[in-house]
Amino acid sequence: MQDVHVKQVSFDNIDLSVLIAKLDAELLLKYPKEDIFGVDFEDPEIHKMTFVIAYCEGIAIGCGALRPLDPVSIELKRFFVDPSYRQRGIASLILHFLEHEAIRKGYSILRLEAGLLQPEAIAMYTRFGYDEIERFGEYVDSKQSVCFEKRL
Repeated sequence: MQDVHVKQVSFDNIDLSVLIAKLDAELLLKYPKEDIFGVDFEDPEIHKMTFVIAYCEGIAIGCGALRPLDPVSIELKRFFVDPSYRQRGIASLILHFLEHEAIRKGYSILRLEAGLLQPEAIAMYTRFGYDEIERFGEYVDSKQSVCFEKRL
């Protein structure tokens, strides 16, 4: 694999905006807009989130975020790897970085939501020790969502 590194960025990073636009475009091919649970970048609480980007030779190729839920739980959000860089271990690199960041911040549970039409994502989370749980938070009524958690 080429030199890939993960770096924390601010929510207004232009590379992050580009990656999230690619993520949303991909999701819109599978789900109606109302079934896509993004992040409100205008929310005054946005500064509480952690955003990261994976770079390969200066090119932004993947991203992810953490959103605090409660004093012990944090949520994985906006997780994406550019299709041309998939199957190279980039997703696991980003995921492990975010898991370690969650632990560093004092969280013991990492939760996430994935869409039912993304079996590759569901398989990855299962492979990395995430257990399926009841839908939580904004996903409770979403029949297209499946939720997971991992004790860190």
